[in-house]
Amino acid sequence: MTLLDYVVLLGSLLGIALYGVWRTRGTRNLNTYLKGSGNTRWIIIGLSVMATQASATTFLSTPGQGFHDGMGFVQNYFGAPFALIIIAAVFLPIYRRLKVYTAYEFLGKRFDAKTRLLGAALFLLQRGLGAGITIYAPAIVLSTVFHWRLDFTIVCTGLLVIIYTVAGGTEAVNVTQKYQLGVIFLGMFVAFVVLVAKLPKELTFFDILTVAGRSNKLDSVDFTTDLHQRYTFWSGLIGGMFLALSYFGTDQSQVQRYLSGASLRESRMGLMFNAVCKIPMQVFILFLGVLLFVFYQFQASPVYFNQTAWLAQERWESSSGKAEEMRAIEAEFAQAQTIQQQQLNRWVHDQHTGTSAAKAEAWDAVSAAQKRSREIRETASKLMSAADKTKSNDNDYVFITFILDHLPHGLIGLLVAAFFAAAMSSKAAELNALGSTTTVDIYRHIIRTDSSDAHYVAATKCFTVMWGLVAIGFALFANLSENLIQAGNIVGSIFYGPVLGLFLVAFFLRWIGGTAVFWATLVAQGLVLEFYYKLTISYLWYNIIGCAACVLLSMLLQSILKSKGQPATVPVTRSNPDQESPTQ
Repeated sequence: MTLLDYVVLLGSLLGIALYGVWRTRGTRNLNTYLKGSGNTRWIIIGLSVMATQASATTFLSTPGQGFHDGMGFVQNYFGAPFALIIIAAVFLPIYRRLKVYTAYEFLGKRFDAKTRLLGAALFLLQRGLGAGITIYAPAIVLSTVFHWRLDFTIVCTGLLVIIYTVAGGTEAVNVTQKYQLGVIFLGMFVAFVVLVAKLPKELTFFDILTVAGRSNKLDSVDFTTDLHQRYTFWSGLIGGMFLALSYFGTDQSQVQRYLSGASLRESRMGLMFNAVCKIPMQVFILFLGVLLFVFYQFQASPVYFNQTAWLAQERWESSSGKAEEMRAIEAEFAQAQTIQQQQLNRWVHDQHTGTSAAKAEAWDAVSAAQKRSREIRETASKLMSAADKTKSNDNDYVFITFILDHLPHGLIGLLVAAFFAAAMSSKAAELNALGSTTTVDIYRHIIRTDSSDAHYVAATKCFTVMWGLVAIGFALFANLSENLIQAGNIVGSIFYGPVLGLFLVAFFLRWIGGTAVFWATLVAQGLVLEFYYKLTISYLWYNIIGCAACVLLSMLLQSILKSKGQPATVPVTRSNPDQESPTQ
């Protein structure tokens, strides 16, 4: 990176962060710090919800997912629009009617204190782990760009986000996320334009789609009913809907975003904005990865995209035969790529001027060359996976490698700024939600029940710092073999099912009380953990398993308790005198 890149990077990030701190200076009111000013419009809510979910892992890792596996990952989001409609129709009106700070306050009003604490505890555990992954992603970028130690980079980026979050609370998150999202999409659009411009001039758009399609990168929908297939139409539609229901409807990092709306209507429109835009956004990012695949069919690429780790391992093994093996793999891959490019150029020529037989013969030669290149790359990945020095997924480095090698200076700084803007927006929202939940559902509820707003604001800031340090600690040990975007969804799927079941019982099964649902949720969570370690099914199904187990066990336990004369807790969702008009 040059001085111009640094100017663009620091100017973008510091300018937005300082603006957020300045806009929210002197905030000591608890309601404003936790929920914002209360006059947020729908477009800001929509962008804030999108920015909170679209972390740096989305923009760093998803193109790598598209490069490696194609468009199939988009199936993960097929159920999200339906989930957002349900949340807008059912969850949101009750949250606003009860004027809660957190979703888990609702559980306390509906059930009892122990159920409220259970819901909050599961959120804190799951989101605390997920926050570590969000810090880990931009740390990969910095360690690759600047050749810094990964652990040092994790600590520095984590502390930056903590300082920014503590300074302004929810209002700072809301007022800055629209600018951060602007930087993100500007950077991604620029990368897309540059990538298309760098593809061979003789390639038509049809040729690009043909190369991608024949390489199985455009297969977006898989209707198989195989539960072991990670991404299918059914796992995405059903499991993805349950995942989105729990994430958008019960995860405080999202609930806090739309509770800041000026009215019920504004909050609903913000959610509908995401229902409409979520899948197209993911299609665009995945297609960017598919274009990267096509680009690197015609352009030389490293056998292992994480060149920092590859070269470090090669130096480490310099005195052994493994270093010679690594150099031999590089040479073999370079030769295979040369043959592949020759066969592709022949195919492009025959595609435009040749007969059908010539086209078929040319593509058979391309397929054979691609297979050989893929086998060599897999050999390199296995060699690196066997080494103790790296366990990260090489696909996470595909996009950043393209940025550093092929974008002009200035634009490199813009793309790195986009990654950090994504990290700042999502991490600020997550840490703010973790601090808010700890204060409202544990500290104010149990430890200090009658202090001033200023005291609780200070406590929230302290808890935010604490959770930031926990996230940094987890990130330091997050040498993930999973692709980063998948790793975040896997962590969520382990916990989201039982939590969603807990909330669905609260909303729809009013004859069930707190004791029954409390123990049912714990047992359901234990079942999901047991299944995760023993089964090999797609992680999306765990959202359904956990939810169904919680609901069914709640019904069973309540029936047993009722037979022993223990009534259910009386629901309060319709009896609050300060109801908000549904017409707002």
